[in-house]
Amino acid sequence: MVTTRRTGLREQKKQATREALGAAALRLALERGPDNVRVDDIAEAVGVSVRTYNNYFSSREQAIVAAINSEREARVAAAVADRPADVGLAAAIIEAIVDQYTDPGVPSREALLMITTRPALREAFFDTTSAIEHPLTDAITRRLADIDPHTARVLAASVAAAVRVAIERWLHTTAASVTAGGLVVPSGSLSDLLRTTLAPLTPALDAAEQQVRRPAAS
Repeated sequence: MVTTRRTGLREQKKQATREALGAAALRLALERGPDNVRVDDIAEAVGVSVRTYNNYFSSREQAIVAAINSEREARVAAAVADRPADVGLAAAIIEAIVDQYTDPGVPSREALLMITTRPALREAFFDTTSAIEHPLTDAITRRLADIDPHTARVLAASVAAAVRVAIERWLHTTAASVTAGGLVVPSGSLSDLLRTTLAPLTPALDAAEQQVRRPAAS
């Protein structure tokens, strides 16, 4: 029990450090511009070494977008797992994705402008979509206890890919709509894009669910 408690505290401390680094990276990037922020600056702002920083992020862009995403992948997985049992797997995943990725507070208008106007940040932001694969695999496995683990991972990876397509399209069209005055005018509905890109996965998600539940119904 003592070991479990220590492990839990250690993980909490690591998570707190990651969040602090991300928050510092975003703050400095907004204050100075991302090109004027060094890894050393981020580490110093949090009071850790560059070596410690490198344990969490491999670039400043990763740290910046980590703050913007605010551990969204964990919230997506939790939302899928918490959907009522009478909600189908496809509906549970799609609604969780749409809810979490269209949170009006993340990213802020300033952060959105920064992401859309800098290719390196856009690419790092796209890459964060893959982070939902493993938490979502676990969430699918919890909802469908008898599902083959490889099937669960393939489904989760497919969802991550669909989300990336939607985010990429939305950010690229939004970047094209940045006004001369530097205002961001989001182009199109992100929720609609997410639903459109996820819709082709519904038959596969439904089939996996039916296959698992069929023996119990017979």
